[in-house]
Amino acid sequence: MADGSRIFSIKDINRYIRMKLESDQLLGDVWLRGEISNFTHHSSGHMYFTLKDKDSRLKCIMFASHNQRLPFIPKEGMKVLARGNISVFERDGNYQFYATQMQPDGIGSLYLAYEQLKRKLEAEGLFDASRKRSIPRFPTAIGVITSPTGAAVRDILITLQRRHPSVPVLLFPVLVQGTGSAPAIVKAIEKMNQMAEVDLLIVGRGGGSLEELWAFNEEAVARSIAASVIPIISAVGHETDFTIADFVADMRAATPTAAAELAVPNVAELQSQLYQIRSRMVQMLRMTLRNRQDRLTRVRRSPLFANPRKYMLQQAQRLDRLKDRLEQRTLRKTERSREKLMRLNASLAGMHPGEKVAFAARRLQGTTQRLESSMATGMKERRMQLTGVIRQLDALSPLKVMSRGYSLVYDEKQERLIKSIHDVQPGDSIKVKLSDGQLDCQVWEMKGEA
Repeated sequence: MADGSRIFSIKDINRYIRMKLESDQLLGDVWLRGEISNFTHHSSGHMYFTLKDKDSRLKCIMFASHNQRLPFIPKEGMKVLARGNISVFERDGNYQFYATQMQPDGIGSLYLAYEQLKRKLEAEGLFDASRKRSIPRFPTAIGVITSPTGAAVRDILITLQRRHPSVPVLLFPVLVQGTGSAPAIVKAIEKMNQMAEVDLLIVGRGGGSLEELWAFNEEAVARSIAASVIPIISAVGHETDFTIADFVADMRAATPTAAAELAVPNVAELQSQLYQIRSRMVQMLRMTLRNRQDRLTRVRRSPLFANPRKYMLQQAQRLDRLKDRLEQRTLRKTERSREKLMRLNASLAGMHPGEKVAFAARRLQGTTQRLESSMATGMKERRMQLTGVIRQLDALSPLKVMSRGYSLVYDEKQERLIKSIHDVQPGDSIKVKLSDGQLDCQVWEMKGEA
């Protein structure tokens, strides 16, 4: 093109639109209200449908990984609340809604409140497993907080009686739905903790709609369960029903009956286990007794019991041999010790101070003799050297030369030796030293050699 504009492929522009939609904060997590139409549950598990209202419609998809957790089965014409995000299916260029959660319409505000409180308490750590108390394996008394007239209390009491009839059960009747139910449950939990007569609480009710179970989604109830010193088993609704109380409680039971089964062990099963353990113990004791009897029989048949005198004689002979060996070893050891003691005595005698002084004196005397001999030899050698040096000095002495007719001439002050006629002038006084005296002379004339 002449203007140089970039040309996009259809795939590129669809991808660009998808990225724009997915980066939008509002469209990334949005709740929609609408009526289901064109619903198809594909063999792959994915759900394809359209959400519509009186003014518009929007294609939707809910993947199997999300719809398998739905607490209801979506149907054609059902009004629902759906949560998800808006994106583009690049191949067809259609934008559609990708649902991740869905609830029947009519409880939308309650469900949103449930989700908000759930996220809040989870962020505070009330759902953490680390803060939950352990359920006692053999509770001494159980408290039950529920409606006194519902099926839940009947199921709990019947199950507890069947499984462990000797455990006392303290029932605290409360409202479990409607106005005032949440404060009643909170009061019951606090009262049970104050009474401290039980070491396990079951708090719950039978199944119902979200509105009927709402008391167990109240924040006050959740916080009272978290603050309870007594461990609590939550038993609210049916297996698919989850309340905030279930997440906060120390243990969640799928049904009230399941809560009672988790609370106490089955006495019949315990008796059966004890019987099996007793049977195994009896078998082990019998087997041990048989082994001991067999061993005793073998011992009785052994040569020791058949002829004990012979065994005793053999042991006496063995004792004599051991005694002889012990005496020999003792003698050898004593002899070695005696030899060692003699060596030590000799060594100790050599280290006696008197011996050391005598040895040092002898050594000093020998050293002195060697030193005196060495000094005498040295003096003799030095004397001979001195005589030779004196002879050399005498041969080289000026007096010796002068005795042969030579003399030394000095200036008047005898400070300088006159070696040349150039050292004096006519009229100078000089001194001539001879071998037997000195002459005071005066220079009258000087003649040099031709």
